[in-house]
Amino acid sequence: MKDKTSKIFGNAIDAKTVKQAEKSKAKYIKKYGDDSEKDYKLSFKDIPVLDFIGAKQIVFGEENEKMDEKALVVGNIRMGFGHYRISIAMASCAAALGYKPYWLDLASFDATGSKMIREQNDMYSLASRISQKSKLFNKLIWEPLNSEGFKKITYNAKDQKNSELLVPIFKNLPKDVPYIATHVWPSQGAIHAGLTRVVNAIPDNWPMGLHLSEGAIHAVQTPFAYLGYKTLDGFSKNMLSGIPESELKMVGRFIDHELLVDLESDNARRKARINGGKPLRILMTVGGAGAGFDMFAAMVKHLLPYVENKKVALFINFGDHENVYEKLVEKIGEVPCKKFFNDYDGLKTLVSDIKDGDAEGVYAICNSDIFCAVYSTNLLMPVCDLLVTKPSELAYYPIPKIFMKHIGGHEVYGAINGREVGDSLNEYPKAKKINAMLDKVLSDKEIIPHLCDRIDELKKQGYYDGGYNCVKLAVGEKA
Repeated sequence: MKDKTSKIFGNAIDAKTVKQAEKSKAKYIKKYGDDSEKDYKLSFKDIPVLDFIGAKQIVFGEENEKMDEKALVVGNIRMGFGHYRISIAMASCAAALGYKPYWLDLASFDATGSKMIREQNDMYSLASRISQKSKLFNKLIWEPLNSEGFKKITYNAKDQKNSELLVPIFKNLPKDVPYIATHVWPSQGAIHAGLTRVVNAIPDNWPMGLHLSEGAIHAVQTPFAYLGYKTLDGFSKNMLSGIPESELKMVGRFIDHELLVDLESDNARRKARINGGKPLRILMTVGGAGAGFDMFAAMVKHLLPYVENKKVALFINFGDHENVYEKLVEKIGEVPCKKFFNDYDGLKTLVSDIKDGDAEGVYAICNSDIFCAVYSTNLLMPVCDLLVTKPSELAYYPIPKIFMKHIGGHEVYGAINGREVGDSLNEYPKAKKINAMLDKVLSDKEIIPHLCDRIDELKKQGYYDGGYNCVKLAVGEKA
């Protein structure tokens, strides 16, 4: 296993940071055990929700199963919904290009590295929740950490050492299997394990040392991110050696094939609904960490009179967090709605019915299955007119958008990118401001059609082809 902690892209890391990284790895081994000699056999199971792309989940088994000759592995972790959503996009594009996608969630195993990931994810989620309750914590710790702390190249050194703990999971994967990672730990683990065709799909527009995985091809979505990683400007007090072009590609946004194939028709239907005076279909997504809950509740309350007057049809995906739905009821009172709780088939029927039909009222969606919870938003995007979300991974999706306040400073730049390319409205940090813009969108019937036309233009330019291009890079084709 080649050391990637003491030197990163030719940049030497100071001895103190290296020692801290080694202590961090030793801490996890002491806590969860040393499984470096384990021989974890890998087998596969179906993912029913993703049967339309033929995705298989990699699990520990009794014997190693043979992979399809056209296999492509998507390495991921569950950290919120974002990395799962991007992973589905990669699997979708792989299937569309004739490959067999395999799903490798590194946090899902009974292994030392998996336990390390789950502990770090729990800490991140806790800090995120605290940031929503404490303005002081958010201002002094959480915002600076997410924008500047994670940016430093020294932060990468610790992650590189900890990711060595992931190697046993990869032992029985073919070293030359095409592999796309949608979080840096699955990328680093694959590189440490000797995989040779690794693409590190970077989800954020704000360049950070957190996302570095030397040895992989770093795939970024925007020109801003490309130059940030090319120069590594701001990753240290000193000017650093950047990432060579052989390991850095600007590929476009990471979007599912299913969301792109009929995109122009979806936009045409959006414009027809607006011109025909139909209720504006607003899709809202809710995070489980309580992110922006007060703003979310204020928006729902503000939009309910529009719903009653049949000017808005409101779709709310609570993900797999039914407690957030209950919290909303406590906050604003019981809202008459059509519920799709653990009714994924019913939701699919609804989407089919309203594609060319009518939608009225409030629709509440929630599912305890993580794949159903994530993909419910994907099902709804083509039949909705405006997405209201924080500027995380959904900031890059091809639907007119308006952004709630970001959670973590790195998300700011997703909103900026959407505004600059013209497929999104602004980020609004206060409920009063975002509600005022929702009023404007409802009164000015030219805004949504303008965004739709811009999305069509961006598609023609290949701006949403990042998923396809990541697959091509992983299999050795020119993207």
